[in-house]
Amino acid sequence: MAENRVNPISVTGADLHIELSGEGSRRARLTRALREAIRGGRLAPGTRLPPYRSLAADLGLARNTVAEAYAELVAEGWLVARQGSGTSVAPRAEARVPRPRSRPAPAPRPSLSLVQGQPDAGSFPRTAWAAAARRALNAAPNEAFGPGDPRGRPELRRALADYLGRARGVRTDPGHIVVCAGFAHALRLLSGSGGPLRGTLAVEAYGLPFHRSVLAGAGLRTRPLPVDEHGARTGLLAGAEDVRAALLTPAHQFPTGGPLHPRRRAAAVDWVRAGSGRILLEDDYDGEFRYDRQPVGAVQGLDPERVVYIGSVSKSLSPAVRVGWMVLPGHLVDDVLALKGEREAWTGVTDQLALADFLDSGAYDRHVRRMRRHYRDRRDRLVALLAERTPHLAVSGIAAGLHAVLRLPHGTEESVVRAAARRGLALEGLAPYRHPESTGEAYDGLVIGYATPPDHAFASALDVLCRTLPALP
Repeated sequence: MAENRVNPISVTGADLHIELSGEGSRRARLTRALREAIRGGRLAPGTRLPPYRSLAADLGLARNTVAEAYAELVAEGWLVARQGSGTSVAPRAEARVPRPRSRPAPAPRPSLSLVQGQPDAGSFPRTAWAAAARRALNAAPNEAFGPGDPRGRPELRRALADYLGRARGVRTDPGHIVVCAGFAHALRLLSGSGGPLRGTLAVEAYGLPFHRSVLAGAGLRTRPLPVDEHGARTGLLAGAEDVRAALLTPAHQFPTGGPLHPRRRAAAVDWVRAGSGRILLEDDYDGEFRYDRQPVGAVQGLDPERVVYIGSVSKSLSPAVRVGWMVLPGHLVDDVLALKGEREAWTGVTDQLALADFLDSGAYDRHVRRMRRHYRDRRDRLVALLAERTPHLAVSGIAAGLHAVLRLPHGTEESVVRAAARRGLALEGLAPYRHPESTGEAYDGLVIGYATPPDHAFASALDVLCRTLPALP
């Protein structure tokens, strides 16, 4: 029996989001709503609709009402119905999709890249990582898949304490480690409202602009420390009365490439010990990758109660694995946990469990050894080719990490970067890494990420680089 006209109501389905609103009978409103959904593109050609019975129950309609609406739309050509296959949107039903406004075509992306900060993505240990993840998931207790602990999974914190003590000389235990999503996340936690970083922070005169912007966004002022071939001039900290914290990259200054000299390491520790409440932040971004000798241990080992050690797997494994860690002095642990919140909301538990197994099984050590050989070979190829084709230009810094700095003649950096882009090679100059308030000597250079290109493109990237560099005057 046909339904009488009723007052306008709005009914929304669950399996099919359709809203019955407006004037007319329920069948008329259902027919109109389905027709508009198809015409507007929400129901694409080929989309299968719910059976009469389930849609009728969902919308609170009579089954015949839905059947009649479907039949009407089949007759109009909006739907097709086949025995045994149900009812679906007709393939000839064209959506009325608004045409986007015309925009200028984006500039073509360079086909080659020597941009720093990216490990060789093709070298990610997929098989070993998958095996670690499978073992970890099978062994994990049920509570691992409940609400997270802001400290991070205990399996990972135990594995990190063992690894960092053995490989990086870090003195800690699982209770002093807080898992985070990477260095930037750690910096946000430490510098945010209520965090231990306040006022003015000393940073190296060359460093990541993004880190400076994080600190500036938290209301902190940064004061540049000059750097040279021996790293940051930490002796100058003694004269900076308003500085309460310092951020250093001691193992391999980023980006200029020098290690922090032993006397300067000692000066940094002396400074942090000399004042109440002072903190030293140690960014160990690529500490495992030293090619000319054994990696230098962490500064944190000299004073665990005044140094915050921060690391991640973004260089050693992949930036896609969003796992990092803070090794904190005991008096900061509770404060950082309070800032992080009661539940872990940043780093997935499956990645934490997989990394814990990856460390415990020795797979991480094997991967780092393999990548150390791989990156050392790439750096050697870069240095040898530059010596052959541009012997007037020198690579600075130690044999370490995933990048090298190439010194350029004064006034040529910007033009070289532009010329490389025209040839399809993405390059970065040194100038963007310089602190805007730095008063020390500035020099032109390129920050060459030799880890970035895939193996098949590495030789081509180096060839374009050499063809782009300025010739001997």
